[in-house]
Amino acid sequence: MEWLHTHLLSERRPRRKQALSKRTPWDLVGLLILAGMVAAFHVGKAPPALPSIRDDLGAGLRQSGWLLSIINLVTAAAGMAIALTADRLGHRRLILFGTGLCLATSLLGGAVGSPQVLLGLRVLEGLGFITVVVAIPPLVVRLATPADLRLALAAWSTYMPAGAGVMMLISALALLELSWRWVWWIAAAASGAMLLALLLRTTRRHELDPIAATRRPILAEMAEVATSGGPLAIGICFGAYSCCWFAIVGFLPTLQVERLHFTQETAALVTTLVTMVNIGGNLLAGWLLQRRVPRVVIIVAATVSMAVCASAIFIDGVPDLARLVLAGVYSAVIGVVPGCLFTAVPVHAPRPQLIGAATGLLMQVSNFGALIGPPITAALVSAGGWPAAAWMTSIALGIAALAGLFLHWRERRRLWS
Repeated sequence: MEWLHTHLLSERRPRRKQALSKRTPWDLVGLLILAGMVAAFHVGKAPPALPSIRDDLGAGLRQSGWLLSIINLVTAAAGMAIALTADRLGHRRLILFGTGLCLATSLLGGAVGSPQVLLGLRVLEGLGFITVVVAIPPLVVRLATPADLRLALAAWSTYMPAGAGVMMLISALALLELSWRWVWWIAAAASGAMLLALLLRTTRRHELDPIAATRRPILAEMAEVATSGGPLAIGICFGAYSCCWFAIVGFLPTLQVERLHFTQETAALVTTLVTMVNIGGNLLAGWLLQRRVPRVVIIVAATVSMAVCASAIFIDGVPDLARLVLAGVYSAVIGVVPGCLFTAVPVHAPRPQLIGAATGLLMQVSNFGALIGPPITAALVSAGGWPAAAWMTSIALGIAALAGLFLHWRERRRLWS
């Protein structure tokens, strides 16, 4: 397709020619990335707060699990549909709406007295979260120059580990003295400040105005993206990555408490740090792509090497403290995968008008992987002990590597056809 061919050529164009184009408004791009991080606060606030919620509201284990995973479920179910809605109503409007929804639901959530009501508000928080994070990438693509696009999208890929990680740290520290309700209100305050910043800084920025385009029916565009090899492979690669990453990070607190005898507070802080080192990999991907290292080399090198690392976390014979170090190494290195995949979306979208929908598909499959990774790991561990989990991590990362190879084959085939 002509769009893919043109974009691939632009990726290989010498930087001297690209330097003649307009400059990237990094202040605006940075604000949008920060808006995604604040949206991710509402994902990261919950894990450290669960014990406090259970003590205060009497929530059961099943309800606690849903409080953690319901946002993933909303995203897995509605990512592409919301992205296409943003394309029609305007991305800026949807970012403002989603940020406002996170503000309102978190503010109300801190005052509820029932776990059922809190869970209902978490569903709405999930809607606000996905509305923000699928509406931002098309704007970043529009704002960034071709020379800066890969770096800008790699920076965007940090929104989840940075936002969720920072809020997990804030939550863990706040809970030393305060109840979970203050954690909800702190996240609400952050969304309120972001909403004000967005209103002040984006309302008069005409480069964010909706662009008129001929649209097909939503279901037709969803089918076009879902049946396109590139976006589907990107989603599968991200889903396999998420399946493995959330399985390891999800069971890391258990490893620390049961094997290393850390307190729950210390385990939460260490898990937060392991989550946040993922940011380094995200940014490293942008740095490597800017220096023309092929996506396939980064993805395959990271997934194959980290398959060995992930297996070592679970197999017998590895010292428990070494498992913790390996988890940090894994999180940092495997972070190059999201950085590569977000930059691949503009390349593989069927049409420029469907970049948002392709991002929505990526988010859907990614969150599906996040949903199934921990329970699959738990089932394997229950059946065969901790070493059995190495089968899941190896298979998942093998799928990610194969998807990366398919993306490379597709790019080469389209470029030279």
